Amino acid sequence: MVIRIVRMHFTEAGVDEFLEIFEANKVAIRNFPGCTHLQLLKDAEDAHCYATLSHWVDGQSLENYRKSELFGKVWGRVKTLFSERTQAFSLEKFIEL
Repeated sequence: MVIRIVRMHFTEAGVDEFLEIFEANKVAIRNFPGCTHLQLLKDAEDAHCYATLSHWVDGQSLENYRKSELFGKVWGRVKTLFSERTQAFSLEKFIEL
C-alpha cells in the first residue's frame, strides 16, 4: 500500500474554487482503480491550506492515476489556484500499533 499526502496552499480567492473542484471530482478519484481511500484535510491554523490523503493498492496504481485524463483535468485546474509550491509525499506503512 502507498499513502499519498499532497499539501496545498491556496490564494484566498482560490479556496472556494478548489473546494468546488474537489467536490465535483472526489467520487471519480476515490473510484479510480487502485484507490482505496481519499480524504481532504484542512490545516488547523491556516484557512488557505489543505491536504489530500489517499491510499493506493501499490505505486503503479498511483502512477496510473497521475498519468490519467482525470488527474490531468483536475490538476490542470487546481494548480492555477496555488499561492505556494505544493508538497507531495508517497509513504508506506512501517509500524502500526
